[in-house]
Amino acid sequence: MTKVLVTGADGFIGSHLVEELVRKGMKVRAFIYYNSFNTWGWIDSLAEYIKSEIEIFTGDIRDPNGVRIAMDGCDIVYHLAALIAIPFSYHSPDSYVDTNIKGTLNVLQAGKILNTKRILITSTSEVYGTAQFVPITEEHPFQGQSPYSATKIAADRLAESFYRSFDSPITIVRPFNTYGPRQSARAVIPTIISQLQNGLEKIKLGDLSPTRDFVFVKDTVQAFIKIAKSNKTIGEEINIATQSEISIGELASEIISQINPNAKIECDQIRLRPEKSEVNRLFGSNKKIKELTDWTQKYSLEKGLSQTIEWFGKKENLIKYKSGIYNV
Repeated sequence: MTKVLVTGADGFIGSHLVEELVRKGMKVRAFIYYNSFNTWGWIDSLAEYIKSEIEIFTGDIRDPNGVRIAMDGCDIVYHLAALIAIPFSYHSPDSYVDTNIKGTLNVLQAGKILNTKRILITSTSEVYGTAQFVPITEEHPFQGQSPYSATKIAADRLAESFYRSFDSPITIVRPFNTYGPRQSARAVIPTIISQLQNGLEKIKLGDLSPTRDFVFVKDTVQAFIKIAKSNKTIGEEINIATQSEISIGELASEIISQINPNAKIECDQIRLRPEKSEVNRLFGSNKKIKELTDWTQKYSLEKGLSQTIEWFGKKENLIKYKSGIYNV
């Protein structure tokens, strides 16, 4: 039985990945960020029969010793642990360097020592910045338009260096805008849905003009798994994208029409990124992932939004979101 480690397992994509790996019969160790409440993030919300199959490891991705212990005995490592909120990176960049760069280095160093068979490093479409051409291929230039994206660029280049210097079996996996149940409140789709589901008539948002390439979380998870299965993907950087785009304004209008057509959008200045930091267009190419794996998109935006709205409609889920404040 293949044994895998998922760092950031307590988070949005990580919890979905853990759940699917267990369903596929993998032996899963979930790396959870240590806290004194002994909470496991979104892992706590999984079905009991799923949780009973998971080995929980609590630690801190910034601690090299803990990372090495967690990775010991694992064949595949899916490294998702990261600080991801862009606004928070504006005033706390040091923490992003420690978590995103040094945390990734800890995974790479441990993998080299332990001879881990496969390591998937999770990147982000934010490393591309505003599109210089579309669809954005893996050859697109990198632009550090926020401290967050700059640290992810650095982590990616560290991963590349370990592949080139030590022949480490690295793949850089680059999801575009993943959404779905359990996504954090700092993301735009949960922001819109939670405000509407809580009965707010004025939906506060930032800039409505940027476009994004939204990928439903179940499609993202399947892409991770298929990339790990293919030896063709070693040493590669691979987008996970739908090869389509929609503006934030159009997206908001679509969600509003499904929940409360009477609601209006109000610009909240605090939600605007600094002008040179805003990524105005993301529209990813999925040509490479389709060439190297048999991944295909299963969920349209309409289907994915429907499932996400349904999840938020359950009181036990909605209550976890503070829709009345700006979630950085």
